[in-house]
Amino acid sequence: MVVYPEDSALPASLIELAQRHGVATDYVDWTGRHVPVPSSTLIGVLDALGVAATTEGDRAEALADFERIHWSRPLPPTVVGRAGASTTFWVHVTHGDPAPVWLRLEDGSVRTGLRQVENNRLPYDLGGRLVGEASFELPADLPIGYHRLYLQTGSSEVSTTVIVSPASLPHSPAARTWGLATQLYSVRSRRSWGTGDLIDLADLAVWSAARHDAGFVLVNPMHAASPVAPMEPSPYLPTSRRFVNPLYLRVEAVPEFTDVRHRGRIRRAQEQVQARADRAGRIDRDRAWKAKRAALEALYQVPRSAGREIAYQAFLERQGRSLDDFATWCALAERHGSDWHQWPAKFQHPRGEAVAAFVAKHPREVDFHRWLQWLLDEQLSAAQDAAVRAGMELGIMHDLAVGVDPDGADAWALQDVLALGVTAGAPPDEFNQLGQDWSQPPWRPDRLAEVSYEPFRALLAAVLRHAGGVRIDHIIGLFRLWWIPKGALPLEGTYVRYDHEAMIGIVALEAYRAGAVVVGEDLGTVEPWVRDYLRDRGLLGTSILWFETQNGRDPLPADRWREACLSAVTTHDLPPTAGYLDGEHVRLRDELGLLTRSAESELAGDREHQQAWMAELRRVGLLADGDDDVDHVVLALHRYLGLTPSRLLSLSLADAVGEVRTQNQPGTTDEYPNWRVPLGGPDGKQVLLEDIFENPRAAALCEAMRAAVTPSP
Repeated sequence: MVVYPEDSALPASLIELAQRHGVATDYVDWTGRHVPVPSSTLIGVLDALGVAATTEGDRAEALADFERIHWSRPLPPTVVGRAGASTTFWVHVTHGDPAPVWLRLEDGSVRTGLRQVENNRLPYDLGGRLVGEASFELPADLPIGYHRLYLQTGSSEVSTTVIVSPASLPHSPAARTWGLATQLYSVRSRRSWGTGDLIDLADLAVWSAARHDAGFVLVNPMHAASPVAPMEPSPYLPTSRRFVNPLYLRVEAVPEFTDVRHRGRIRRAQEQVQARADRAGRIDRDRAWKAKRAALEALYQVPRSAGREIAYQAFLERQGRSLDDFATWCALAERHGSDWHQWPAKFQHPRGEAVAAFVAKHPREVDFHRWLQWLLDEQLSAAQDAAVRAGMELGIMHDLAVGVDPDGADAWALQDVLALGVTAGAPPDEFNQLGQDWSQPPWRPDRLAEVSYEPFRALLAAVLRHAGGVRIDHIIGLFRLWWIPKGALPLEGTYVRYDHEAMIGIVALEAYRAGAVVVGEDLGTVEPWVRDYLRDRGLLGTSILWFETQNGRDPLPADRWREACLSAVTTHDLPPTAGYLDGEHVRLRDELGLLTRSAESELAGDREHQQAWMAELRRVGLLADGDDDVDHVVLALHRYLGLTPSRLLSLSLADAVGEVRTQNQPGTTDEYPNWRVPLGGPDGKQVLLEDIFENPRAAALCEAMRAAVTPSP
């Protein structure tokens, strides 16, 4: 049993201060138990928000500051509304003064005459000046987009951003469909460089669409990793979410490859990397990147055609300062290591004079990393185009990780909007009974609002640029996120609330503009109203078969599953289905010391759970009595998905080829080779992409998924 931290009654001032800043002073855990948050956690989390709360005097001053800051703002940091609904906002002016306000819309047009509504709040004494508050209403007919609200104050004017999002995303896709889910780095073809790449992704999409009518391919996060060895294996702990890992480039697909000298040498390097990968039992990103980087450096020296140069310059202009910062970080990391906290102090902030001097002195080193992102943009576009041309309605569905490496590029470039004194994670739940610490700095909700959510907006636009959909990992973190003070255990954290109307609104706005579907991974401890809210905004949730139960025990009948959902049998945090049926998830957690009760008890409970599912499969006629053949059970489980009303169904590529090994065991780093297991069959031997195309097991499962989404005649 997990032992939670307890505390005596919290001071009233600490409770009030925490509530003002959206910090939970208690919560309900996964068992339904009410858990108070200790004062040490609250003080640590408030400190990460820039609020001193250790003593009664600190708290009194912080509460007074909170009021002063609020009343000193002429306008809210950001105003958030929905299309088709009016939105009320406040303004602060000297008591008795007029408050003329107007809007400049995204298209440049101006709206005046905003309606004032009743506000009877008493004026506030701000250092001897009485400040009054008035309220106005944004009209319901505003177009979606990012607009600007202005207030005239005396002889000057102030402004703030207005975000108007769609009330709800349209139902997409038009008809329900299915897709493959894959960890792309693990899927090699004969022509890749030791890991799967974007050409492999395009080929996988074309095969699954042309042969089996798949509507999408869901791929792991392809966010950028540090260019310095050792490369972080986890796609969920990137150096940047805004940019892409050049490990996924196919060298020979770069147009300049035809003009590079020593092409034979480059081909031999590819063959050597592949030969070593054939023999290895683990994915070696460092070796693959070393060889690929050398080849790409050779291509970078090739002069671009006039048209290619124009395209490159246009790309740089679109990306702006964000790309400059990322490329600068990469060049600095190659000289000083991948932890910017260990760099010389003069380089530890992107706006420092020394950083500008470094860029001026090393322009080619910086530009090389800009150029890599351009190539990735081209190959991502080509992969999406190939998927759609092959018949996919959605094409590539990208995955957005929760956060970033605290020592990496985004943490360096965005340090002013991240909470660097805490890490994000998750409280204990049934499958991670000690909780999780993801070692990632969370967004500061207050700072995000102050910068009009621009970094979050840019992130969503980037991930959706060449996509038909996006899966948002732990989408619940856009409502509230588990913050863990530095040095504390995962269970010693608490929830911090975000403005979900703004966060989800931006997701909906960017997805609407991209014509993309959004799937939120809404597993784990979820407040009941959140899933209803996501459904009403047109975002899909996630259902994993093993977790779909009623009474906490029995399988939830298929007809009671959610419609607004992507449904799958398994997920990357569990073993593939064949391994799960064999109890691999229990044995592995026992070996790694991650269980809080005996392995025998866990296995007994797991067997009972699986037998309940076998009974359900027999009840609906998908499995014969006495049939316990693994392949038959796996096939029946995926056919069961077809009985649900879910709009999207997903088949893991690992299941398709009969893999038994898990890709990731939550709660571990190096104890298990997370994210380093090459795709293999039931015998553990590696399976190449070309082999999948002729694999009978894969064909049978894909055809079952096709039948599941094809309306009966």
